[in-house]
Amino acid sequence: MSVEHKAGFVAIIGRPNVGKSTLVNALVGRKIVITSKHPNTTRNPIRGIISKPDFQMIVVDTPGIHKPKTLLGSRLNAMVSENLQSVDAVLICLPADEEIGQGDEYIARQVINQRRVLIAVTKTDSVKQETLLAKLVEVGEFAARVGLTVAEIVPISAKNEDQTDLLLSLLAEKLPESPSLYPEDVTTDQASEMTITELIREAAIENLYEEVPHSIVVTIDEMAKREGKEFFDIHATLHVERDSQKSIVIGPQGSRLKDIGIRARGSVETFLGAKVYLGLHVKVSKEWQRDAKALTKLGFIERK
Repeated sequence: MSVEHKAGFVAIIGRPNVGKSTLVNALVGRKIVITSKHPNTTRNPIRGIISKPDFQMIVVDTPGIHKPKTLLGSRLNAMVSENLQSVDAVLICLPADEEIGQGDEYIARQVINQRRVLIAVTKTDSVKQETLLAKLVEVGEFAARVGLTVAEIVPISAKNEDQTDLLLSLLAEKLPESPSLYPEDVTTDQASEMTITELIREAAIENLYEEVPHSIVVTIDEMAKREGKEFFDIHATLHVERDSQKSIVIGPQGSRLKDIGIRARGSVETFLGAKVYLGLHVKVSKEWQRDAKALTKLGFIERK
């Protein structure tokens, strides 16, 4: 008798900065999504692929749903809505160290008709046990208040990988019977160049002033592997919106850009498993977050 095998898609949703990307990395078992203390770091739905003997789960890390202030924000929200239409289960992330608010209620109502919904109470490492117990009660009451049918409420710490295995098994139970949908030796369907642009952006936003992170987007100008060597030459552009931001990113005598390059190169080399020459350039693409043509050119296409 053949063993039942399941496969399917799980969308991980929530407000910005609730730990979705850290959770995806923990579930997949390697870093495929950049993380940051800054909210709205994730800008594209990124699929992490988890292959086990009895199931294959594709977890979709989505941009944080938020009240948009720019055209980019509107397009990010549209990306999330589009992805929710084609998944087998949904995981809502609610942080243990923050109050439940209107944003969480709005998100919950987006999946009120979804039959397979779980809630992860994230960042449990940041609160005391009694606070967590009260939060779990609050989350249950919240789900009932908005009319959300929740299969499980699971407290987790993705940072410490506490109860992430339990969460994975509970999510796997919600998948339909199916053969694997992707080759079992891959962990993401994201193109290598996209991952590299994100690793560069992660290095760029790590220590920049608060107003700069959301204004940075990275594009690859050229990427080539040296013949007969495990060595890549990569040239990339960091786009910002204003001249003042360009000065911040470059830093005195180019010191900040050099530091970004050093940190990014290390991450890219780990990802590629090869040595890398990384050349970075900074360009002002004026108000790109609000420019429809610029957004489309940068890959943030309009959803109909």
